Amino acid sequence: MKKLLMGALRPETYDASTSRCRSGPPKPYVYRLDASGGRTESATGRRGMRMWFPTYPARAGMIAAALALAACADEPTAVKGRAPGEAELAGNPDLEVRRVQLGRRLFFDRELSLHGNQSCASCHDPDWGFSGPSSQVNAHGAVFEGSVAGAFGNRRPPSAAYATFSPVLRLEGPYVGGNFWDGRATGQRLGDAAAEQAQGPFLNPAEMALRDAACVVQRVSQGRYAALWASVYGEGASAIALPSDASSLCAAAGGPLPLSEAVRAQVQVEYDNIARAIAAFEGSKHVNAFTSRFDAFLAGRAELTEQERLGLQLFNGKARCTVCHSSGGTQPLFTNFRYSNLGVPRNPENPVYAGQPGFVDYGLGAFLGAAAQQGKFKSPTLRNVDRRPQGSDVKAYMHNGVFKSLETVVHFYNTRDVLPRCETVAEPVVGENCWPAPEVAANMVTGIVGNLGLTPAEEAAVVAYMQTLSDGYFER
Repeated sequence: MKKLLMGALRPETYDASTSRCRSGPPKPYVYRLDASGGRTESATGRRGMRMWFPTYPARAGMIAAALALAACADEPTAVKGRAPGEAELAGNPDLEVRRVQLGRRLFFDRELSLHGNQSCASCHDPDWGFSGPSSQVNAHGAVFEGSVAGAFGNRRPPSAAYATFSPVLRLEGPYVGGNFWDGRATGQRLGDAAAEQAQGPFLNPAEMALRDAACVVQRVSQGRYAALWASVYGEGASAIALPSDASSLCAAAGGPLPLSEAVRAQVQVEYDNIARAIAAFEGSKHVNAFTSRFDAFLAGRAELTEQERLGLQLFNGKARCTVCHSSGGTQPLFTNFRYSNLGVPRNPENPVYAGQPGFVDYGLGAFLGAAAQQGKFKSPTLRNVDRRPQGSDVKAYMHNGVFKSLETVVHFYNTRDVLPRCETVAEPVVGENCWPAPEVAANMVTGIVGNLGLTPAEEAAVVAYMQTLSDGYFER
């Protein structure tokens, strides 16, 4: 019990982004690989177990307090560690360390939304592989509500992990790079697709919903990490001559603030700095960890089961997964950063249909205005594809979240062109003896997927292999 209490009160419970507490999901045990390749337990426990710290009313005194403190953090397990105070960070001589920690603060700051209720992490939670963190939402529409109640986009959140490796979008075919499912964060302006992506949600009415980039800049310059900001980017943000009523204007929905051309240019400079800081965090080891069991296997420090080895062989061969999810090298990214129309059916529970019954998501084609690209979406990384707090939690897959398990995804790739059509995805026989029609039939990939000839055992092996790609198996 003493060990439990001391563990609960460690400085790792410090939350640099917000002062509020939340009840967290069960936290996975993590262990380190020693120099010889052996595993050593971390302070959190034993291999293969999960902990849950309930704070029931019946528990009182020091035990209850310690257990409550153990769950008191908004930064989930995957990026925890000792979080230094602002003064300590601002004085760190390493500029990149300060930039990464600033980006971390920005990523978890709910105040950078219209109603102070949504951060980047609200849709890109580390404990869920930097993707959508609600089993209930994922099990249905898979699209997350924005800062404004009742406001929804039309796609599920892609993973923010490993996104910084995506190059600037090549603006001629074949299209490679960019960020967002449709590549609209091209990276052409900033030379960084991840940084341009980071700017989108702040001003999207269906997401964080602030009316102007100036509102984001003002909240950052006046926030609790203002000293850290100044240590990285100087005092320019706080010196911008915004309207005297900017704070009240930014607390309401509406159009852009009335700014002069010169002030608008200053705002853009600082808004770009905000994006670069977030991209620095997203490009750090906190987000791109390379700590899966597969990474340990590549380093000769872990073994795969017989089923997982079969899955690896199939992934690189008969299942043809590497056509889109490249697996070569010592730290494979499991994506080719390209765009494909795989014939995915629409998700009938997508909230977009409530207001637009005839909505069709044309993906890259809609962004480029190119008919030949309609229905194409970016191939995501498969790293953390199965990461979730508990095995019973539901994750959603494909750009619209229509599939709810890796088993369904693999079976779809295997049998899309073999099984007949269903009327709707809601039919109970979907995936067993039929598939719904694709949302966009034009430009659909054929030959690579749809009739792979995998047996049920081979499908299960591919899934088992992909489950080895979740970070958190060891600590670096």
